[in-house]
Amino acid sequence: MKANWKDKIANLWRKHRLSLRDERDNREMWYMYISPLSIVAGILALALVLFIVIISSVAYTPLLEFLPGYQGNRTRTILLENIVRLDSMERQLSQMKVYSDNIALIMEGKTPVMRTLTDQNQTTTDKSIVMPSVEDSILRAQIEGDGDYSIANQASSRRSVRESMELVSPLAGGVIVNQFSPRSGSMGVSIASTSDTQVVAIGEGTVILTTWSPDDGYLVEVQHAGGLLSIYRNMTQSLVEVGQKLKAGQIVGYNADATDEGNTPQLLQFEIWSDGKPVDPESYIVF
Repeated sequence: MKANWKDKIANLWRKHRLSLRDERDNREMWYMYISPLSIVAGILALALVLFIVIISSVAYTPLLEFLPGYQGNRTRTILLENIVRLDSMERQLSQMKVYSDNIALIMEGKTPVMRTLTDQNQTTTDKSIVMPSVEDSILRAQIEGDGDYSIANQASSRRSVRESMELVSPLAGGVIVNQFSPRSGSMGVSIASTSDTQVVAIGEGTVILTTWSPDDGYLVEVQHAGGLLSIYRNMTQSLVEVGQKLKAGQIVGYNADATDEGNTPQLLQFEIWSDGKPVDPESYIVF
């Protein structure tokens, strides 16, 4: 037994002839001498080289990025960027909360306090009082007082504007054919009469002009409160005089009905001017 083991061990070092022969004439084409131990050593060396190549590829190339289910460097980078974004959003939300709390204190007539963020991203309250500046005191006095910036005056002015906007249509049942378009030369709207030919005042006011021309027909201008001026053009008849006081809905004149036989259909040219500038009548009146 011992001799057999010794022979096997010695056989590992013993070289053997490895040759290649031609199958047709059994002629030796190539040969080399190699021992079993050198074969084992070659296999181990090849495995070591492959291991080094694989490790180097994994460490210095983005090869793992293409493997499904593996979180590579790119995934870790995206994760870190998202963490930074979340931290920034949390800080902004904290600052917005501080701002809204201070606004609430100001609206209640209280003095806001300073809040700061600690290193642990926690909001702490600083008991030092933020004293109002001179500009803040002036603005608050203007808002709470009776001046132009007073909240009470603004509410009353909004109410008066809303009441002044309760205007009536100059031609009941009329249909707007051409809309307001200053760029194309239309300073008002063109209204076609379908059922009623009476042209009425849109609101309470005073007649400041009444005239007739071949181009505009009968024209009437009525001055209203708040710098508002209404103009009625292309009427077939006028029933008012300069200086006459009108109420909302009072007849100003007549316009030819498109359904009347023997009358040429005419369009009422209606305009509204506010403080010397033309405005869209549809913004003031529901036709």
